[in-house]
Amino acid sequence: MDNLRRQILIGSVLGSAGLMPKVVLAQEYPVRPVKVIIPYPPGGPTDIVGRIVCMQLADVLKQTFTVENRPGASGMIGADQVAKAAPDGYTILINVSGQLVNPYLYKTMSHDPMKDFAPITNLASTPIQLVVSANSPIKTIKDLVDLCKAEPGKHSFASSSNGTPGHLTGELFKTLAKIDVTHIPYKGSAPALTDVIGGQVTYMFDSMPSSIGLVTSGKLRSLGVTSPKRIEALPNVPTFNESGYPELNLSTWYGMWAPAGTPPKAIQTLNMEVAKILAMPDVRERLSKVQATGVGDSPAAFGAFCKSESEKYAAIIKSAGISLQ
Repeated sequence: MDNLRRQILIGSVLGSAGLMPKVVLAQEYPVRPVKVIIPYPPGGPTDIVGRIVCMQLADVLKQTFTVENRPGASGMIGADQVAKAAPDGYTILINVSGQLVNPYLYKTMSHDPMKDFAPITNLASTPIQLVVSANSPIKTIKDLVDLCKAEPGKHSFASSSNGTPGHLTGELFKTLAKIDVTHIPYKGSAPALTDVIGGQVTYMFDSMPSSIGLVTSGKLRSLGVTSPKRIEALPNVPTFNESGYPELNLSTWYGMWAPAGTPPKAIQTLNMEVAKILAMPDVRERLSKVQATGVGDSPAAFGAFCKSESEKYAAIIKSAGISLQ
């Protein structure tokens, strides 16, 4: 009886102190702040979509989700930081679909986008649009092609970084239209768009979240969109299919990953909560305003999607003969 009383007493003390093993195991994730790495500058499309989701995650999980922008090297600097972080669920990555492209552009990388990350979910997808300065004499896609053919080698197109969907769409357009133009990569959409507005660069293929506001405010002119049909916000802008370029059907999507080996509990919690967030009417409205559509698929479905997208990008890069090393 003495031993039994002693066990009950010890159990009561441990329980009141919050030290019982089953209490620890039942502890919900997250129990401390989560660091979210976005490998592009503030104000770009990845940052816009990522912050919409992170603000809601902080609210529903009652924990801080701190966004850190780590731009550079086509998103590889920030991604590498997450790949090498402790796989405990407290460092996660939100990146554009270009995450999967870099292995086909660079001969050496310090991480493997498929093997070194655990997929959590596809956050959202959005069309890409071709934009020029509102002050440009170019009014249509045909105008742009005619000008570039009349002045070979004199024009350039911008992208938010090497290997991004905007870059690859631009390279594919260059091949299809048979024009001689120079690609100029930037460290994010914001500085690239600034130079397009100023006329330092002729045109740019950009994701909707960072450029739609500049089009509707009259600073940029949109010549075409990669969506299957015209978008409601820009009813007078034709699709590339309408303009004779059905191959330009690429979209930009934004995913969430954790380091490989992250506990399934953390992955499942983030996946479940993000899916709920993306279904919220106010979040859907905020995404809709930047022409993004929430996805929120399962980790398994997102992993399979990443594999399929990786293979698609590899084919585009090989066909266009793009190499950065």
